[in-house]
Amino acid sequence: MKVFTTILALLLASGVAQAAPILELSAGMHRIEAEVANDNAARATGLMNRPSMPMQRGMLFVFPEDAVQCFWMKNTLIPLSIAFIDDGGRIVQIVDMQPQSLDNHCSAKPVRFALEMNAGWFRSRGLAPGARINGLDKAPLGR
Repeated sequence: MKVFTTILALLLASGVAQAAPILELSAGMHRIEAEVANDNAARATGLMNRPSMPMQRGMLFVFPEDAVQCFWMKNTLIPLSIAFIDDGGRIVQIVDMQPQSLDNHCSAKPVRFALEMNAGWFRSRGLAPGARINGLDKAPLGR
């Protein structure tokens, strides 16, 4: 892990890799550090090839417009839960996803946001459809 961290730090410093911007979100009293994926390249890569992720960390996918959004777990090494979120910040659906699966996980209705967290994160905090995610108004536009 230390070697991976050192290599990533060198790549970031050299400009070869770019860190995703971090957006602070909240769900009730729960703080979320969300890496933002708001363009096609960042959304396509997502959380692939990461061996772990801190519990308060996640990835917010921002799309240019409301649409049915679909995700799979190809090359994703950690189990995740994904919340599909409407423009008002309300969770419309939460789905658990297994590592390295090619199964499609699609939103039940059009959404503009999706938030991936470690598997079970939403459930362990009592968050379900209808809960609000705060801070989305500060997210960059999807492109």
